[in-house]
Amino acid sequence: MKPKKAYPAAITIFGARGDLTRRKLIPALYNLFIENHLPALFEIFCVDFQTVDEAAFKNDLLSGVNEFSRNGKAEPSKWAEFAARISYLQGDFTKKETYVSLKAKVEDFEKSSKQRGNRMFYFAVAPRFIEVIAEALATRKLCSNKTHDRIVVEKPFGTDLATARKLNHFLTKRFSEKQVYRIDHYLGKETVQNIMAFRFANFVFEPLWNKNYIDHIQISVAEQVSVGKRGGYYDASGALRDMIQNHLLQLLCIVAMECPGAYKAEAIRDAKTKVLKSIRPFTTQQVFKNVVRAQYTAGEVDEVQRIAYRQEEQVSPESNTETFVAMKMMIDNPRWEGVPFFLRTGKSMTRQSSVIVVQFKDSPHKIFRDDIVPNRLIISIQPELEISLLFESKVPGLQMKLVPVEMDFTYQEAYTESLPEAYEALLLDVLHGDATLFMRADQVEAAWKVVMPILDAWKKSPSKLLQFYESGTWGPVAGSNLLKPYAKEWYRLPSRETIKKLAVNK
Repeated sequence: MKPKKAYPAAITIFGARGDLTRRKLIPALYNLFIENHLPALFEIFCVDFQTVDEAAFKNDLLSGVNEFSRNGKAEPSKWAEFAARISYLQGDFTKKETYVSLKAKVEDFEKSSKQRGNRMFYFAVAPRFIEVIAEALATRKLCSNKTHDRIVVEKPFGTDLATARKLNHFLTKRFSEKQVYRIDHYLGKETVQNIMAFRFANFVFEPLWNKNYIDHIQISVAEQVSVGKRGGYYDASGALRDMIQNHLLQLLCIVAMECPGAYKAEAIRDAKTKVLKSIRPFTTQQVFKNVVRAQYTAGEVDEVQRIAYRQEEQVSPESNTETFVAMKMMIDNPRWEGVPFFLRTGKSMTRQSSVIVVQFKDSPHKIFRDDIVPNRLIISIQPELEISLLFESKVPGLQMKLVPVEMDFTYQEAYTESLPEAYEALLLDVLHGDATLFMRADQVEAAWKVVMPILDAWKKSPSKLLQFYESGTWGPVAGSNLLKPYAKEWYRLPSRETIKKLAVNK
């Protein structure tokens, strides 16, 4: 974590009664507070349209901290101290009176602090309110200081390239680009941040990180959860927009980027954007050859029955919206020429798993009969936070017999301290004015350009080659067939049962 900032902080959360605030934002801010990462002077202004008793509101936030904080239940005295900095403001996002009241509260806080500090405005709201709130903040001059005032915008950032461009244009007319923080919580995950350190601080890997030594790369984010109560949003979005366009393409950028000139926000964001612009565009024919889309049907996950996607709440019974996407991508630059990148994501799958697999080329000259498994680097983002290297080793004995073994680095074994949640790192970066882990306007648009040919092809042929897979499986067979001839199936983390057995044997 970075050192404390001296500036007072006025933190405003729009959508304070929402799930994101209760599950993520307040627990993250509370953890930053008890670990002394927030400035000595701060205030949290929670804005929502519902009329609610402030004491009841704070009790609800406390229950969220007790349930979702990585530090467990809040210590009563610490919570009392933290909750005293929270105030609830009932107000309609579309009414100017809301912002007049908010401005008065923020200015009163700054007067009592005797210093103009940082202002952070977090948009934990539905996309339709982003422009409404941004316009009001600009009009009322609540966010006019380019050095100290910032807005944080959650995904989805647009629904296609045109809407993303429109939103970027709208925001940058009212705020400078350095004031706009487009948040992707995946980039705040500890293991994701560690990929850069792993690549660029360890010279043993960087010379091998190219087409000469790497056969292919898999990036897979499997979700065990179904769509659940998000059917209304999800049926208009789908896995490509919800996961590929942001989370998985950001992971691809970190894996594939060139070493930036310095560990600075703009240098890193430049390097990521270059990757996105180097991805080979899809033709309509290539979409249906190199992209697999599918939808889950009824099945069983962890011995619990699941209904089909088309039976979920607020989902059309004739919906062609994809809940699974697997795709093969090529990056046309000198480093990655000819190396396929395979991306996969899906809902209602066997287990939760976010994994990056770097598969190296086979031994060029085989002198051992059982040298059959190529070297493989596995970066597990969740649920297990670890990096492992698979290599061949001789089995002890009188014969030359090889067996693949793993050399593991796990956070749990290497560090005793608990890891900060993604939102803790990201919120603290916003307060510090560090945009390294946030997406720039051109980066967002470049990502949309990658997926637009796919969306356009699907729009023209809504049901063409739509696959189906049973809930509780790893997706359709076509998803694995996409890997051929590079691999037979997607890499799978060991099952929970296997992990338990290994732990017992240790």
